[in-house]
Amino acid sequence: MKKNLQIRLLVIVALAAVSAISFWMQGINLGLDLQGGIHLVLQVETQEALTEEVNQVRDRLEAVLQDEQIPFSQATVDDELRIEIRGVPADRSRDARRALETSAVNWTLRSQPGENGVDFILEIMAAARKALLDLTVRQVREIIQNRVDQYGVAEPSISVYGSGDVQDQIILELPGVEDFDRVIDIIQNTAKLELKMVHPDGPREFESEAAARAAFSGGFPDDQYEIVRLRDRTTGPEPRYMVVRKAAAITGQHLKNAFRSEDPLTGASEVSFFLNSEGVQLFSDVTGRNVGGYLAIVLDGEIRSAPRIESKINTESARITGNFTADEADDLALVLRSGALPASIVILENRSVGPSLGLDSIRSGVSASLLGLVLVVVGMLVVYRFSGVNAVICLVLNLVFLLGALAYLGAALTLPGIAGIILTIGMAVDANILIFERIKEELRRRKGVNSAVDDGFNKVFSTIIDTNTTTLVAAAFLFQFGTGPIRGFAVTLAIGLLANLFTATFVSKTLFRVILGQLKVERLSI
Repeated sequence: MKKNLQIRLLVIVALAAVSAISFWMQGINLGLDLQGGIHLVLQVETQEALTEEVNQVRDRLEAVLQDEQIPFSQATVDDELRIEIRGVPADRSRDARRALETSAVNWTLRSQPGENGVDFILEIMAAARKALLDLTVRQVREIIQNRVDQYGVAEPSISVYGSGDVQDQIILELPGVEDFDRVIDIIQNTAKLELKMVHPDGPREFESEAAARAAFSGGFPDDQYEIVRLRDRTTGPEPRYMVVRKAAAITGQHLKNAFRSEDPLTGASEVSFFLNSEGVQLFSDVTGRNVGGYLAIVLDGEIRSAPRIESKINTESARITGNFTADEADDLALVLRSGALPASIVILENRSVGPSLGLDSIRSGVSASLLGLVLVVVGMLVVYRFSGVNAVICLVLNLVFLLGALAYLGAALTLPGIAGIILTIGMAVDANILIFERIKEELRRRKGVNSAVDDGFNKVFSTIIDTNTTTLVAAAFLFQFGTGPIRGFAVTLAIGLLANLFTATFVSKTLFRVILGQLKVERLSI
């Protein structure tokens, strides 16, 4: 046997062995419709992120004007999310405009005469607004992906869709999930961590919201401060409330890590978290400016603790205490570690799929695949006789390569994916039919067997490439724009087509050359 043929055979055997081992060792992940799981449609409340961004910009502009020693009477946010800075002295209006334009790049700025000087009104630009909302949805998708991955769901399907300027809905499919309620809690939990300064005046805690307002004679500015419920181990069954700034000094985006820990005195579960370098700097600045005050640790709109700032703090670590069970602390650390959602999400659709439906689908899919395989094998042997064996070997290797590739890539096999495999079985012999028919034409022209085989492969090679390439392009579009099971169909179809190209042009020709080289064939059975 020629060395070239030996190398070709070794390549075929090696690829087949690697594919079989990959399939045997790793197996194939089953999709939602085959093993059961959960299907969710989530709505991202993007307006929350926009409101928070506007409030943070307002606080930043206040700080800029104070640093520049530019007087103003108040800075507020109206119902249309415009920032209004009122009462700037006329002789400082030019300085104020320069400072505001520098600090609010993506905002339109206009001024008008006011009661106590010049008033400035800032409004976020439409392009910046859309970019912020799109970014919010992308962040939510990535955070959900991280949470699902850390929880251990294999091959989740997450896609964004929606109508209008902003696609603000997310389709989430989680195969193999059994504890539905816990997974939904982990996904939906905002885990919004904020460190906010407590109002420096008046009592630290109040028995009710009404008592908090009465203590300030109803006079604390609602656009800068808010009343938040306090919930920690010391409050008891009765609710308590505190007045804190709306804008957070430090948020979850400054978080570097989080994990469950235990209180060294009581042994109760709590969550320790660590800040990144920017968070450490902000932590140091805010504690340095507010020594003697109280810093509230706010988690999802509730204060978990509010320690007193005794001195400037440069450490990167802090902790959240509360009535946590071990599982609750683990889940909270997980969602904090994977990132806080920039906006809350609402479940529009919650549908669970039982595994029994999946078992029926698997049986039906396997039965259809085997029936299709048998019919194709019989058809090729009847029509092309001994040469049909060549096509059958290529078909079997095609399936081996396909299953091995699916296992190696960790792709989830769905019911449409099984349909893709069945389609691949039919298409696997399509190229062989073209080649065999061309060989028969060459034999009818009185050519020798070896010449007819070579010409048969050479003259249909470009046709095979063209037909498979066009189908691959269609599969690529299905994968790019499809969701969930449609992408599963596209994956199996694409891998099957690539395997078909290899088996039809490389494996089949190698088998013919081996047979014709070892045996002196004068008449080809085809």
